[in-house]
Amino acid sequence: MRSGAVGRSLTALVRDVRRIMEPYTATHLKERRTNRLKDFVAVAGQLSITHFLIFSRTEANVNLRIARVPRGPTLTFRVAEYALAKDCLALQKAPKTSSAKHESSPLLVLNNFKQDGKQFKVMTAMLQNMFPSIDVQTVQLSQTRRVLLFNYNEDTGMIDVRHYAIGVKATGVSKSIKRIINTEVPDLSNFDDISDYVLKEAIVSESDVEDGPDSVVTLAQNYPGRNNRKNDQRAVRLQELGPRLTLDLIKVENGLCGGEVLYHKYGEYFKTFKNTSMCHHD
Repeated sequence: MRSGAVGRSLTALVRDVRRIMEPYTATHLKERRTNRLKDFVAVAGQLSITHFLIFSRTEANVNLRIARVPRGPTLTFRVAEYALAKDCLALQKAPKTSSAKHESSPLLVLNNFKQDGKQFKVMTAMLQNMFPSIDVQTVQLSQTRRVLLFNYNEDTGMIDVRHYAIGVKATGVSKSIKRIINTEVPDLSNFDDISDYVLKEAIVSESDVEDGPDSVVTLAQNYPGRNNRKNDQRAVRLQELGPRLTLDLIKVENGLCGGEVLYHKYGEYFKTFKNTSMCHHD
């Protein structure tokens, strides 16, 4: 949700983040200027809400707070950079979106989070608890349609957030054969023989004839899409859905948007002003 006046672009980012969190999110929530945090807390229990994601803007920064309801903790990030979902899709030659992919939660991937510091333990627990747990013995592949990646970049000290759709394709064949397998019979009116079509496509798309072994899996169950049957080998493909975010963790508080400061990026500042109230977020 938004806090205060944030502008058109950040409002669009809020909608994109709600799209990531589907189906377990308040997709159509309409905030009012008169709403206060306590108003949302008051109804959170009745609606089984577990976390707040709050975007705000100051003159200098865009901020994101992720808070566990009802007693915290709270993570405060500076949004160093972001790109909207529509911008990510605009960079692709053949962007594909499907509402069916949002009928189940994304798979959460935390990369490079095994770092020194209690802030990483709190972040890991907080992010994991925002999504349903997965039992690898009973999970249905048909429900694993998206991936949400949080990658800690040691060079920048920031977290890159990426959102992908999962797809599978036939492996070990040229693009022309895949087209025959996955769609209706193509237009062959300009070819004397189907072999001409296959060979022409193979030459044009030589890099697509073979898929790398690291991306090839054997399907344990039937998977959405044409001819994706159990025990078939398929190459996994990720298509970026967006949005993209680069997050800089500033503060970890013990309570809900307040309380004891467990971590602060600018620790020396808080040694100087340790008696200052922590209710205000810059």
